[in-house]
Amino acid sequence: MSNPENSSIELELTFLASRIPSEVQGVTPHHLLDIYIPEDLTAHSRLRIRQDNNHYEITKKLPIIANDASVQVEHTIHLDNNEFLALSRVSNKIIEKDRYKVVIDGHVAEVDVFMGALRGLVLIDFEFENSASKLAFSPPGVCLAEVTHEDFIAGGNLAGRTYTEIKDELAKFSYRPL
Repeated sequence: MSNPENSSIELELTFLASRIPSEVQGVTPHHLLDIYIPEDLTAHSRLRIRQDNNHYEITKKLPIIANDASVQVEHTIHLDNNEFLALSRVSNKIIEKDRYKVVIDGHVAEVDVFMGALRGLVLIDFEFENSASKLAFSPPGVCLAEVTHEDFIAGGNLAGRTYTEIKDELAKFSYRPL
């Protein structure tokens, strides 16, 4: 039997996409349903339940160093369908997105194409094995602007909002809906 709970350190940089990367062509995405707890729209919800096809989990992400969203500890517990359904009733802070796992310019990337209320938003995450590779990273041309440390772009802050509600923040980066 596998361990139902695990913790890991996540080294990640997040970028707004300038366009949908061509690398997603022909790739079947994972459709993700994320629900953030608590439902309070004035607080950054750090607890997330996720459905990824028939896989369910609850995850809490916390920055290791204050004001550095690029390095977080991630605690995950696997759930069954009934547990997910029971917890999903707790909040309406929902995000739906298609996630494409691809390689862009030799780097593994997760391209998130948001659906529903956030349609038009496309983010690209790059994860790193160590701090040196993160520091040496040069973003590919498909990356418009790094937004790793932008509070408004964190999942717990995006959940429950609409594209219209964040478009002024996105405009600061010359982002146009994709």
